[in-house]
Amino acid sequence: MIPLLALALAAIQLTGTPQQGAALTGTTPPSTVELRLDGRAIPVDRDGRFLIAFDRDAPPQSRLTARLTDGSTIDQPLTVAPRAWRIERVNTPLRPVRDNDAFLAIRRPELEQIAAARASVTGAQGWRQRFVWPRSGRISGLFGSQRVYQGAPGAYHGGIDIAGATGDPIVAPADGVVILAAAHPFTLEGNLLMIDHGHGLSSAFLHLSRIDVKLGQAVRQGQQIGAIGATGRATGPHLHWGLRWNEARIDPLLVAGPMPAG
Repeated sequence: MIPLLALALAAIQLTGTPQQGAALTGTTPPSTVELRLDGRAIPVDRDGRFLIAFDRDAPPQSRLTARLTDGSTIDQPLTVAPRAWRIERVNTPLRPVRDNDAFLAIRRPELEQIAAARASVTGAQGWRQRFVWPRSGRISGLFGSQRVYQGAPGAYHGGIDIAGATGDPIVAPADGVVILAAAHPFTLEGNLLMIDHGHGLSSAFLHLSRIDVKLGQAVRQGQQIGAIGATGRATGPHLHWGLRWNEARIDPLLVAGPMPAG
């Protein structure tokens, strides 16, 4: 019989609940040489720690596989819990997407900048921290919410909106490195700031009235990085905070916890 301690040392330890829009940290056994999530290679630090996350529309089943130095593998199935998203059905048609040549000539370079920023590898370690809210305030838009226009689903909300006044400061939710600080307002996002927290996890802050940090700058958790605004496609001043792990959009509410009172 294999001792219980040996079984524990050979297991993949996870912190957090696998569910749609969630991020989890974990630890691999010391003899791990490779870790994969559904076939995708997952970076593992020297102390065995790693990060995984699940998209808003993640399927119900996932699988972690670790390969050990002796050639054996640990195959750990994961059940990803579904979430009940706020769906609003409206009896108006879905507005057509702006795709004229003039708009696309501006938009394509913006999307290229965003994609290049997300591809950055900075070695940041903020993913290990417990995240804080970049701004306290009333949540005016929930992650994952979606409108359905006469049966046609619109794009779901990919972040959290926090109400505020133009000029209200925002802070870094965790340590990181600035990977994009828009030199001018983007068509949709306005003044856009993106911070890499490491291991594929990044924050995006939209509609800012100003950006207080520079491209390539290392920032610390709680450091002022900008201010709330209404630039880009915004109906009023607020902060849109989006979180991504690689291509998976995740819920800031699950990462930072409940909004602090007051």
